[in-house]
Amino acid sequence: MRAVQSLLCASVLAAVSVPSQAMDAFKVNDIRIDGLQRVALSAALTYVPVRKGDVVDQTRVAQIIRSLYSSTHFENIEVLRDGHTLIIKVKERPTISSIDFSGNKDIKEEQLKQSLSDSNVKVGEPLDRTMLTQIEKGLVDFYYSVGKYDASVKAQVTDLPRNRVGLKFIFKEGKAASIQQINIVGNKAFSNKELLDQFELKDHLAWWKVFSEKRYQKQKLESDLETLKSYYLDRGYLKFKVDSTQVSMTPDRSGVYITVNVHEGDIYKVKAIKLTGNLLNKKDIMERLVPIKPGATYSGAEVTFTENMLSKFLGRFGYAYPKVKTYPEVDPKTKEVTLNIHVEPGSRIYVHRINFSGNETTSDEVLRREVRQMEGTWLSNSLVELSKDRLNRLGFFDTVDSTTDRSTEDPDQVDVNFKVKEQPSGSLNAGIGYGSYGGLSLTAGITQKNWLGTGKTIGINSSTNSYQKSISLSYLDPYFTIDAVSLGGKVYYTKTDYGSAYLEAYKQSAYGVNASLGFPVNEYNRLSLGVGYKNSRLSSISSYEQALQFYEVYSDQDILDGKIHYDQYTVNAGWSRRTLNRGTFPTAGSSQSAGFEMTTPNSELKFYKLSFDASNYFPLDRAQDWVFSTSVTLGYGQGYGKVNGNDTILPFWENYYAGGSRTLRGFESNSVGSRAIYREKTSVTGDGAPYLPSSLDQVYVGGALGGNAKAVATLELITPTPFLDEAYKHSVRTSVFLDVGNVWDTEFDYDEYKDLEKASGSKDFYDYSDASAYRASFGISLQWLSPMGPMVFSLAKPIKKQPGDQTEIFSFNIGTTF
Repeated sequence: MRAVQSLLCASVLAAVSVPSQAMDAFKVNDIRIDGLQRVALSAALTYVPVRKGDVVDQTRVAQIIRSLYSSTHFENIEVLRDGHTLIIKVKERPTISSIDFSGNKDIKEEQLKQSLSDSNVKVGEPLDRTMLTQIEKGLVDFYYSVGKYDASVKAQVTDLPRNRVGLKFIFKEGKAASIQQINIVGNKAFSNKELLDQFELKDHLAWWKVFSEKRYQKQKLESDLETLKSYYLDRGYLKFKVDSTQVSMTPDRSGVYITVNVHEGDIYKVKAIKLTGNLLNKKDIMERLVPIKPGATYSGAEVTFTENMLSKFLGRFGYAYPKVKTYPEVDPKTKEVTLNIHVEPGSRIYVHRINFSGNETTSDEVLRREVRQMEGTWLSNSLVELSKDRLNRLGFFDTVDSTTDRSTEDPDQVDVNFKVKEQPSGSLNAGIGYGSYGGLSLTAGITQKNWLGTGKTIGINSSTNSYQKSISLSYLDPYFTIDAVSLGGKVYYTKTDYGSAYLEAYKQSAYGVNASLGFPVNEYNRLSLGVGYKNSRLSSISSYEQALQFYEVYSDQDILDGKIHYDQYTVNAGWSRRTLNRGTFPTAGSSQSAGFEMTTPNSELKFYKLSFDASNYFPLDRAQDWVFSTSVTLGYGQGYGKVNGNDTILPFWENYYAGGSRTLRGFESNSVGSRAIYREKTSVTGDGAPYLPSSLDQVYVGGALGGNAKAVATLELITPTPFLDEAYKHSVRTSVFLDVGNVWDTEFDYDEYKDLEKASGSKDFYDYSDASAYRASFGISLQWLSPMGPMVFSLAKPIKKQPGDQTEIFSFNIGTTF
């Protein structure tokens, strides 16, 4: 639309005609202006370059007419004389009463009104009819530029009372001419197909591009020619040029044929690279920054990259506006080129003010504490970019942009302006899923990551479904101290019936509290320390083998049917590193975290747990629309020390689980891992003698139990979302994924059960201690950062299963953590 505005804003010099009646020179005794309606007499007289007593001749008459036309108030002017009285007859330009449009589709009314306003054609202003022809032509030229050669635009003027007019633009856009064929002539090094693949304009479309079109557009052709030139320059063809371009139309003006004539020239090698200019005594460092080496094929992209690298390097030291220009010295005989890179750093620039805009909810303080560029210091582009990354990683903003405004009073000072676009930072933690085994499940909760714009996180979460009721209150202040020491805590209560969750049956109620402090190590690394307390009460525990194994260590097996409870005090430590470019939907960078948690020796349960998570994002194109990502989650838990003379193990309710929308999609939530083993006895004991296992016993396989070890990995290709506007790329994400992983129990003794007969109706089982018994699935996922919080839709198909696994094809969640 910028092209349209420039066309509409073109100025037109009004033609001035001198009255046919010749006028002899005379001395003016009086001046009279007839025909004024809206314009005041005093205002009109200011444009008349004649006063009483002046002598007027034919030359002065022409000056009067030109001056009055320049006022833009009149559309017709006639100068006469009556004796020694100068009479000026004027017809005022009519006032525009209304502006209407009809038939326009390619250009929106808002854009048209803005363009007309830039030409001072708007309601309430006088109409300059001489502008209408130029406006019509400019609009038609715009349609021609997008391939609509049958388009026409007519400005219709309707006279209204009191010297007013109604203005209406009638559009006939017609159909766009489609590209019939694009030919490139003169190319020898590369085929037509290889070159046309670089073009945005296409004369053939793949069958799946049902919403694409072959419309000719002049601007796109110009862009494609620049792309073609860059393609050759990047491959050493230093003398490449486009000799000519012909665009011809079919007789019915519905089709376009494009012919591009090129001269390739020869491939040039780099002979030498020389740095000249003011190198600030940093020549050695600058030379190491140059990626081009003598003997390499010349590349225009490498030259541009080198100039940008040197400019960024100078920008780190406050030289914000350096001039780095490469002057090729070409030797056509040897087909070599010497690159003379001239460096002028300019003056060092200092930051006067740092300003923020767009943060309607988030306070300036929250943004300012993330900014690493300080006021009063020299401007560093690396610190500005780091500041943008830190603001993006907050997860509060859809976009973060920065600009610098040079001071008009002091050219060595600038203001740095950060403009943010806020996105929902709260989430409704709800979910719905459906599995072939588990049926329908529901959860709900709410979390606000930017409470009242303070940057603090407060969560009040509750969930209720067929197997669990829970409520928790969490709090995190990332800047508990000015040095970015964070303080967090959580109070919670849960009541769970694991049997209703399609896990092995037992009931647990637990309440607890924990608190932690986080300490920054540098820009990317943090350490954390924490303590916690948890009280667990269990009941209705079935007598499966793994539970019996736990109670052999910790309790009397005779109380399996009674309620038991444990107090545990924990300490934990963690490390995290984040270089992601965004807090949500990152497209570059990585994150890693490791954690260690253990119960204190005075706790009734003695165990520890280790965890590690890592994710990496590798952009595959400059726009970062295509991104390859990897992630891995590892966990291991085990008991330590002895209780009642027995080696301790990890309590079964502390097991790891996998499956569902967060891990191993395509498998029922928490279903991956070991399963309860029931041993059906075939012999009877008497006189209080202990039961001795028999080879005639039978085995029955129950519900899922998880395991004390976990490893899950994901490979994901993030792609542009089909049929979605570019503006939503930071709030909607589509991906194709492959999930692989396993949960296993290192304490499971497969040899004890493998030769036993399965009980009637029992499912198959396998060695639950086998870490290599992995699962795998693939599918597609759509993630949407909605006003209610993140939503995830997944379709997955398992391609590797183990006996007893339950699968699900579709899952949908709100509130999933990204």
